[in-house]
Amino acid sequence: MDRFEEMRNFVRVVERKSFTKAAGDLLIPRATMTNSIQRLEERLGTRLLERTTRTVNPTHDGDAYYHRCVRILAELEEADGIFTKTDPKGLLRVNLQGTLARTFVVPALPDFKQRYPGIDLVLADGDRFVDLVHEGFDCVLRSGELADSSMIQRRLALLNEATIVSPDYLARFGTPKTFDDLITQGHQMVSFLSGADDKPIPLDFTVDGKIREITLPSSISVTGADTYAACAAAGLGLIQVPRYRVAADLKSGKLVEILADFPPDPMPVSVLYPQNRQLSARVRVFVDWLSKLFANTAF
Repeated sequence: MDRFEEMRNFVRVVERKSFTKAAGDLLIPRATMTNSIQRLEERLGTRLLERTTRTVNPTHDGDAYYHRCVRILAELEEADGIFTKTDPKGLLRVNLQGTLARTFVVPALPDFKQRYPGIDLVLADGDRFVDLVHEGFDCVLRSGELADSSMIQRRLALLNEATIVSPDYLARFGTPKTFDDLITQGHQMVSFLSGADDKPIPLDFTVDGKIREITLPSSISVTGADTYAACAAAGLGLIQVPRYRVAADLKSGKLVEILADFPPDPMPVSVLYPQNRQLSARVRVFVDWLSKLFANTAF
């Protein structure tokens, strides 16, 4: 095993805080991973990792060596790509927001795989915010405003949103005609909890050219996009979602748009990746592909 493989293994163990998870990511036996790190520490003459029964953390020397390894490995991959003129290859772990993945990304993946057959994709989906480094992801695709300053964000698109309710809900609460009717008619919302702080995301409306926010009473809170839409269909309150997400239900009459003259602010779609490292060729081509995909999609 050469030094670069040892560096790669060490970086993955630090990021995953686990020999088992790191070995699984790189598709090698756990024993091979353990022996690799032991040889590395013996060669360098220093302890790089502190091992406990629950987690693995870098020592002071290990942390310094980790940051150097990240830079070296990225530069090596970039140099290989320049001089060998080969396409990127290897494992790429991506976390995608579920409805964006199913609606836009996955149907287009055959194009990506045809262009980059050497890249093996591992796709995870979810709505919660994830720790890219410690959970082993190379990049993440999310919708909404994202405040994590430790990540580089590249905006891909703006999704037109609508305020949605069920016909049953309107029969009970009435149809609001203005922003103020939301209060006077006693309307309720389904709370969507932010993954960052678990606070309900307020509803927002464009009134006289300005965005006004409001948090209505709520008896139910959710953390997932599918459950959010399902609660609206069940008549549990107002929601605001990208129009594409409920297009079929709007067409069938299962859901109804209200306050169309006071639309929500468009929702941004962004891809995020760590800023403390150079962007690998695998991540770069995937981010560029996502950017073109969303640029050519009508919302």
